[in-house]
Amino acid sequence: QRRSLAPSQLAKRKAGDEDEEEEEEDWRPPTGRKRQKAAAETESGECYRSPFRKPLAPLTNRPQCLDSSQHEAFIRSILSKPFKVPIPNYKGPLGLRSLGVKRAGLRGPLHDPFEEGALVLYEPPVLSAHDQLKIDKDKVPVHVVVDPVLSRVLRPHQREGVKFLWDCVTSRRIPGSHGCIMADEMGLGKTLQCITLMWTLLRQSPDCKPEIEKAVVVSPSSLVRNWYNEVEKWLGGKIQPLAIDGGSKEEIDRKLVGFMNQRGLRVPSPILIISYETFRLHAEVLQKGTVGLVICDEGHRLKNSENQTYQALNSLNTPRRVLISGTPIQNDLLEYFSLVHFVNSGILGTAQEFKRHFEMPILKGRDADASEAERHKGEERLKELISIVNRCLIRRTSDILSKYLPVKIEQVVCCRLTPLQTELYKNFLKQAKPVEELKEGKISVSSLSSITSLKKLCNHPALIYDKCVEEEEGFMGALDLFPSGYSTKSVEPQLSGKMLVLDYILAVTKSTSNDKVVLVSNYTQTLDLFEKLCRSRRYLYVRLDGTMSIKKRAKIVERFNSPSSPEFIFMLSSKAGGCGLNLIGANRLVMFDPDWNPANDEQAMARVWRDGQKKMCYIYRLLSTGTIEEKIFQRQTHKKALSSCVVDEEQDVERHFSLGELKELFTLNETTTSDTHDKIKCRRCVNGHQVRPPPDGSDCTSDLSQWHHCADKRGLQDSVLRAAWDAAVTFAFHHHSHEEQRGIP
Repeated sequence: QRRSLAPSQLAKRKAGDEDEEEEEEDWRPPTGRKRQKAAAETESGECYRSPFRKPLAPLTNRPQCLDSSQHEAFIRSILSKPFKVPIPNYKGPLGLRSLGVKRAGLRGPLHDPFEEGALVLYEPPVLSAHDQLKIDKDKVPVHVVVDPVLSRVLRPHQREGVKFLWDCVTSRRIPGSHGCIMADEMGLGKTLQCITLMWTLLRQSPDCKPEIEKAVVVSPSSLVRNWYNEVEKWLGGKIQPLAIDGGSKEEIDRKLVGFMNQRGLRVPSPILIISYETFRLHAEVLQKGTVGLVICDEGHRLKNSENQTYQALNSLNTPRRVLISGTPIQNDLLEYFSLVHFVNSGILGTAQEFKRHFEMPILKGRDADASEAERHKGEERLKELISIVNRCLIRRTSDILSKYLPVKIEQVVCCRLTPLQTELYKNFLKQAKPVEELKEGKISVSSLSSITSLKKLCNHPALIYDKCVEEEEGFMGALDLFPSGYSTKSVEPQLSGKMLVLDYILAVTKSTSNDKVVLVSNYTQTLDLFEKLCRSRRYLYVRLDGTMSIKKRAKIVERFNSPSSPEFIFMLSSKAGGCGLNLIGANRLVMFDPDWNPANDEQAMARVWRDGQKKMCYIYRLLSTGTIEEKIFQRQTHKKALSSCVVDEEQDVERHFSLGELKELFTLNETTTSDTHDKIKCRRCVNGHQVRPPPDGSDCTSDLSQWHHCADKRGLQDSVLRAAWDAAVTFAFHHHSHEEQRGIP
């Protein structure tokens, strides 16, 4: 009989006597076949009970206790193995990469300063062993090292430029001043140098934390997208800039407020790229907070300290200011003062003090009619000015590019007027009589209008045809001089000397090579004539002027630069797109008319000879012989001489022209092959032909020192211009970018 193992039954059995216990022990189960098998299993020690059946555990209210000896042994085994770093010489994470955890141990630089090719901007002073014990470990300065991603692509002159910029904005060059002017000539990589500066300041400093939180880049509207693309190109998604190139006022304000409200070590969009116009209209939003750095591209826009853009930028709450300009001197030294005063206020005194102490003595000394005492005083003040400004200005000329870029041949081509242009020109000077007003020292509105009329006449008579029809002052009876049946609907190149030469240049280039051409003019009316010429000759072209939207500009530039694009000609308005565009798809550029400001021409001509160019470049600067255009070119020469004198530090700049001679605008010299060549008293030419200089090099330099050669048809190196010479060319100057390297005298 089986007995229950229920707790109640067990308790009853415990209360029984010993006899019952003995009976239980003597009791045996029946001897059936199954019982015999179970007994055999018990005797053999093997159990065939189901593994899924768990034995019943005895019930008790007493808690189980672990063996203390086992626990102590386990703890001792843990403590007997101290922690060891698995990687040899590992010093912990560099930079600010830990999430919510303060990094322990010694502070270190963001990048390895001892890596090969590392660009180190700051090296902490070496501490003695005694000083290392005394110094607070949380205040040890660290190296500032440019990100290797950027330092690997920087050229030697760019590495030097980044170091200069960093020293200036961190007040290490001029104590108390945090600004500088990047005045490198076009094509030397000013944008890349400034991107490197921004990225370094946003990520590191000697104090082992970012130097700045936010930076603002202000540029012409046509370059906003270009700056955005450059940041994306060089930093490869490491940073997300905010570019504002359009939108409603409310939308722009919302974006700017969001940008200014960003705080902390890792700002989501730390770089704002904005145009001068948009900045001026929304300056109030940006002036409410602080900005670590402001960069002004094409900074010569700030030459007038009285305009609204200058005032808006100057009121921005930021000590660090970088001004980018390949042409810091454009018209006079007072404009140059405005630029220096913007980045480092007070180092040149006030505007009146600067004018009295520097500008007037220097300009008097540069005049060809100056006395010896005035020249000596001017040179002394010039040296003083250079010594002050050089502490915050860095300038390298495009000669550096000759190591990296193909040859560039720049040619000034003098084109004779056609008989129609000559008669219209003389007729205008007789009737308008602008020279009388100019001699009296009065520059009236009519005088300025006369200058514009003559410049347009030099381009093509079609540009002043409407004035002839209306018989405006200076064009009375001029309509009779035009050919019978003349119409402005079609372009007639044979009526303009420069248009005739251009037609030859384009035809020879198209038929003899696969080169592309950029045509630049100051007037949209001239671009209209170019379009008519291209349509009549069936040249494919694109046009960029002030009417084109910013987004569309970037697209057509990218398309034109593609080697597979069919466009032969890129028409460019120097006012709308002369600055910053990269047109390396072309290697020939025609500057159809000169500008009073040499900086505008220099900017426009630098569009093709820049990084990425693979072919030899040809620059053609067309001038109408003996006209106001040559006077403008001469005035440019005077300004460039002043610029090289102050900025480039060239001591032997020729004093080319008297200020009195520069007033002779309204004259026409019909007998000369080049009025400019006559005035510079060239010592290289005999009877209009250039001769080789004497072997000893004595007296062999031209007064117009930036042009290495004067040339007639025989002396030209360019086969295209040689083919076009007989059309209307009278004379040419040319300059070779690799003269010294090729051994050309």
